Amino acid sequence: MLRRLLDRPIAVTMTTIVLVILGIVSSRLLPISLVPDVDAPYITIQIPAQGISARQLNETVITPLRQQLIQLSQLVDLRSEAREGNGIIRLTFEQGSNIDYLFIEVNEKIDRSVSSLPRDLERPKVIKASATDIPAFYINLTLRDEHPATDRDELFPVSEEFSALSRFAAQVITKRIEQLPEVAMVDLSGCVSSELLVLPDETKLRQAGITMNDIEQALKRADVSLGSLTIRDGEYQYNVKFRSAVSGKNDVENIFLKINGRLFRLKELARVIEHPRKRQGMISSDGRSAVSLAVIKQSDARMSKLKEEIQKQLDQFRHDYPDVEFTVTRDQTELLDYSINNLVSNIISGALLACLIILFFMRDIKSPLLVILTIPVTLIVSILVFYLLRISINIISLSGLVLGIGMMVDNSIIVVDNITARWLRGETLKKAVLRGTQEVVAPMLSSILTTCAVFVPLIFINGMAGALFYDQAMAVAITLFVAYGTTITLLPVYYRWWYRNQPTFRPTPWLDRFSFDRITKRYERILVWFFRHRALMWGIYAVSFAGLIFLFTEIDKERLPKMTYSDMLVRIDWNDRISAEENSRRTKALVAAVEEHIDQSTVMAGVQQFVLPHTDETSVTEAVVYLKCHDAADVAPVQRTIRNYIAEHAPEALCSFGVSGNIFDMIFAEREARLTARLRSTSGRAADPEQLQSLIDRIRAALPDQPISPVALQEDILYVARPEQMALYGISYADLITTLRNALNENTLFTITTGDESLPVVIGNNLRDLDDLLGKTFIRSAETEIPVGILMRQTMDTDLKQIVAGAEGDYYPLDLTPSTKDIPAVMATIRRCVADDDRFEVSFSGSYFSNRNMVGQLVGVLIVALLLLFFILAAQFESLVQPWIILSEIVIDLFGALIVLWFFGVSLNLMSMIGLIVVCGIVINDSILKIDTINTLRRQGVSLKHAILEAGQRRLKAIVMTSLTTILAVLPFLARGDMGSDLQFPMSLVIISGMTVGTLVSVFFIPLAYYEIYKPRR
Repeated sequence: MLRRLLDRPIAVTMTTIVLVILGIVSSRLLPISLVPDVDAPYITIQIPAQGISARQLNETVITPLRQQLIQLSQLVDLRSEAREGNGIIRLTFEQGSNIDYLFIEVNEKIDRSVSSLPRDLERPKVIKASATDIPAFYINLTLRDEHPATDRDELFPVSEEFSALSRFAAQVITKRIEQLPEVAMVDLSGCVSSELLVLPDETKLRQAGITMNDIEQALKRADVSLGSLTIRDGEYQYNVKFRSAVSGKNDVENIFLKINGRLFRLKELARVIEHPRKRQGMISSDGRSAVSLAVIKQSDARMSKLKEEIQKQLDQFRHDYPDVEFTVTRDQTELLDYSINNLVSNIISGALLACLIILFFMRDIKSPLLVILTIPVTLIVSILVFYLLRISINIISLSGLVLGIGMMVDNSIIVVDNITARWLRGETLKKAVLRGTQEVVAPMLSSILTTCAVFVPLIFINGMAGALFYDQAMAVAITLFVAYGTTITLLPVYYRWWYRNQPTFRPTPWLDRFSFDRITKRYERILVWFFRHRALMWGIYAVSFAGLIFLFTEIDKERLPKMTYSDMLVRIDWNDRISAEENSRRTKALVAAVEEHIDQSTVMAGVQQFVLPHTDETSVTEAVVYLKCHDAADVAPVQRTIRNYIAEHAPEALCSFGVSGNIFDMIFAEREARLTARLRSTSGRAADPEQLQSLIDRIRAALPDQPISPVALQEDILYVARPEQMALYGISYADLITTLRNALNENTLFTITTGDESLPVVIGNNLRDLDDLLGKTFIRSAETEIPVGILMRQTMDTDLKQIVAGAEGDYYPLDLTPSTKDIPAVMATIRRCVADDDRFEVSFSGSYFSNRNMVGQLVGVLIVALLLLFFILAAQFESLVQPWIILSEIVIDLFGALIVLWFFGVSLNLMSMIGLIVVCGIVINDSILKIDTINTLRRQGVSLKHAILEAGQRRLKAIVMTSLTTILAVLPFLARGDMGSDLQFPMSLVIISGMTVGTLVSVFFIPLAYYEIYKPRR
């Protein structure tokens, strides 16, 4: 086939142009996203339970649900958290499970449990999410000119302007953004909604002899709805509709009430106020009240197109609504932009460096141009294959593309070098091109197969990592195979056409001085010296084997490398009985203390309204703060200032710092403490606070070097009814509860629905404090008034603020951060403390175990990859011995890479382990070439030792060139200082160090190993 192609350069050119055009068209159709569109094996159940304590919610709602959900098939983990007012259950399933089917099954389980749940409880919400449901960015809406907070009171906590902004954001901005084809949905929080509050006049009611119950019943009778009716009029038929008289504030005020034979209008007996409902949470942006929109991208949309369309829409909004300020925060497209920019810079730098290497080694100015030609052709045709296989452009596939491009230049170098060598040995140009290409077709294919073999097992890693790395494995395989096809077809054709007018290969005059012959001769002398001192090499091998085991056990293991951020999330639990407004005020004051170091801040105080679980669940007393610092150097001072501020102003508060929620971190980062002691009560119920605190005090005394937070407790007011007094006055529990609800403005009678808005009608007394509740609240009957204070007594109740449970039942998570080497001793100490208290038992979890499990999985992947390499090499060489010779060098290569990691203080993490796996695949390519050449020479009758020396001379230049191009292509990734660079640094460091050591091993150790196996026996 190649012989025919050499005679048809125009046909080859036209075919290449067609493929390039199709690739360019495909590149404009490919979806561009942050990560592949894979279903996350997670289902979240949100349980709104306003006014229910954490213990009551856990016992009456979450525990029955958990008992039903534990029966689900393919369930890996179940974790529930109960707090006052809300609960959440997180279900984790096996990767690859049919989430759509499991979503239906979870809903069926909940439906079966509804009958056993409290009647007034809202049905739990079931949410399934994919990796692409993570917001691409947030948009904060604030008013430029808003009335100051001093003009507000409890009934009107926000201005009319902000109430209008909330409606505007929900009804206009959200819908207009969701109309964009690239947007899947807009999730919003921070809105305020209105309600109609009916405040009866106590004096007028008393004078008219009317009770609060009379007003309540009369209002309920006014909420009339009529079903669908029809009436016939001869041959015609009409629908009969009933228009309710209650559709707004004025209609409520004009409701007629007939009480005790007298007719009243409601406004004669009560005041009707339309005001914002009580808020359990709020958002502020740069100190101003805000509504936050989380923009979710369509799975098949291009991220760049989404960003462009959103920017156009925001520019239009800013022009149309100058009173509203639109601020974009937490932009996830930055990481994608970094990956694309890295790809472009890597292609450019890789091409330039490869050209320089070829220029000086081949001593010809034309050869580098042939290599440059193959790079864009390979890239564009690879994009075409991406489109045909429905693989999107994302962070994972781009990283695979970058790795593939860094390695694909090797094939071009090998072919050009082999053709040139044959031409220099006296063959004709056509014969040199034909035989030079055919000679390396098989070893190059073997090299590609071995490289791909180490990526294929990555997709078998458990969890999201395995599903996501499918794209990386496919990207590397596609790039390498396309590069292989380009190298054995396009490059020989153009090589012959390029040099067709030259009778023989002539180096460029000014490059002729850069001869590789001196290096070849020096290499031969060094290799002969090693032949005489073979024991030294075997000693190095033995030390490498022992050192590899030692370093692997000693190096720290974590999920992700340490990355540099210029922004952060601050999670604060004030650990105090405060309202959402006070929570927001305290958090704003904290942000003001670090204002000089930040560019932008977003405070999410209290319970948020987001539907999807992309933001941490918080209670009324908790807050999440997003801070964007000037640069990465300001992060540490800001964290230090925040810790000092909280220690001074709120010493009981709990504070923690996290990353801002970038896409890569959300998928792969550690969401658990390094070590968590799960303390369980042997009674089967959630632990008693006093007993738990006593146990933790003993653990703290036994571990004085470990910072252990006190038990998070919540103090509530507990009203205990007096049955004898209620029986004496003939008061029922329903009367007492209704009176309390009225006093606290929480007795909703009915709801007026207009369009997309719902307006609850609430009756209340607008009491301001606890003294009014007990001393100024009465239950009125026709005969007398009974003070509420004599019907119940007030006390205080202290309980756990949060109750956590798993598949094994309720437990208290004691989070610790010991060093890796101290963890076994810490676990033993905690076990001794718990053994002394028969009321508790303990088990352990945390990132210490999950990271070791991840590293263990990657070691398993490495073993599988090595087996695949062995099978491929055995098939190629038709030998069971020569694959062991090639694979034996991996021990020294990995040892060298681990030494470099240890020297630079880099841990074994997801990226460095992938680097080690990649090294195993690409570092043996040089050895494959050398062994293949030795075998060829031996078949030609050359003696063993001379075949080894001759093969070393022939392949030395190609080995050095391919190694240098791979190393120099990855070299730009050694830069650090931002999130993307820090992410790539460990993998780049491993590849560079492994390739450097591997090149030396290939040219010195492999020949000796081959000789030891095949040397003549006496």
